[in-house]
Amino acid sequence: MRNRYDEGYKLLVVQQCLHEATSLREVARQHGLDHSLVRRWRDRYRQHGTLGRRGTHRHYSAAFKLAVLERMWRDGLSQRQAAALFDIREDGAIGRWERQYHSGGLTALAPKRKGRRPMTKKPPTPPPPPDEEPSQEELLKELAYLRAENAYPKKARCLDPGAGGGHAGQKAQTVQGLRHEHPLALLLRAAELPRSTFYYQIKALGTDDRYAALKARIRAIYDRHKGRYGYRRITAVLRQAGEAINHKTVQRLMQQLGLKSLVRPKRYRAYRGAEGYAAPNTLQRRFQAQRPNQRWVTDITEFKIDGQKLYLSPVMDLYNGEIIAFQTGPRPVFDLVKGMLKKAFGRLTPEDRPLLHSDQGWHYRHPSYRRLVVEKRILRSMSRKGNCLDNAAMESFFGTLKAEYFHLNRFDTVEQLQQGLDRYIHYYNHERIKLKLKGLSPVKYRTQALSAG
Repeated sequence: MRNRYDEGYKLLVVQQCLHEATSLREVARQHGLDHSLVRRWRDRYRQHGTLGRRGTHRHYSAAFKLAVLERMWRDGLSQRQAAALFDIREDGAIGRWERQYHSGGLTALAPKRKGRRPMTKKPPTPPPPPDEEPSQEELLKELAYLRAENAYPKKARCLDPGAGGGHAGQKAQTVQGLRHEHPLALLLRAAELPRSTFYYQIKALGTDDRYAALKARIRAIYDRHKGRYGYRRITAVLRQAGEAINHKTVQRLMQQLGLKSLVRPKRYRAYRGAEGYAAPNTLQRRFQAQRPNQRWVTDITEFKIDGQKLYLSPVMDLYNGEIIAFQTGPRPVFDLVKGMLKKAFGRLTPEDRPLLHSDQGWHYRHPSYRRLVVEKRILRSMSRKGNCLDNAAMESFFGTLKAEYFHLNRFDTVEQLQQGLDRYIHYYNHERIKLKLKGLSPVKYRTQALSAG
């Protein structure tokens, strides 16, 4: 593929685009060119009737650059269209001019002098005589500047408490809000904002905001509900009032206004810190057992129904994945775990000494839990903090339970869910087959193994 193209070749490609029924993309594909490059050639030929060699750089004055930018902004042209209109052949030049103007105003558009700057030494400023004091006029000017410099950051924080204050638009808005109290020159000096950039930003801020009325309604809804509504609920309220609005627009406008819901969903976390003794991870992710009541795992999960909660505390035998005992309740109190343990202990024989694995939740570090386990001479094991994979067998059961039952059904009350959990766990133990158990349910697998032994 060529790196440079002569004018004859460009003209051939452009004429093929203009005089044949082939699309621009098809012509670009036939010649192995990028379609955007072919589009620039075509637009330049339409505007100026000729095609020059690509890569010729010209020196443009600051006035010419500003005229190009103003024409592009006024007519809504793209950078490509503006480059074709003014025959600017350097790629990315207009985008660079626009960035320079926004950052430094008209002075930033002036062409830079090439070469090393001359090393001119400024004559040292003679120090003022020790006995000479500043005049009253100089003191008043300095005082006026210090007042403006002190008022500027306060006003910036009032306009947007969460912003850093470095954006030119925010600086201009802050300066505009203080013009009735301080001279403009002093405010621009305190804000380190060029005068041309200030006037450009003020002009941009003065254009009609198409969402001004919608922003006012969003703020009114937010204030009426005292910050409890997020963008989803505010969108619902607007739609109920007949406003056809997308939730993403509401979210973006709320971010511009600095509004967000003060309510955050609180997830149940059983870990409360270092309360009591934490047992080592004796299980070491060995989720198999050679016989029943050899290795057990347990945990607690949460369900939500119409603003109410239900907690499930099961214990699983890793020999066949059977839920040998469980307890449900509306609150995650220790009695939830205590009731589950007493049911599970009822399945033990005098010879059984299972290993009981859990996470580091406060229930399992409670002194009463430790006492109950020690009385049965059961060895405790705990996952490492923040590592759910150490209890993956129980987490897998919770995922199966919620995917196959909870999310596929609708529940009107917590009692209805509680009764349904009893039925599902019975189904899970007695009817639901597992491929790793030779296609048998956990209970059938255990019964068959015991009868064969």
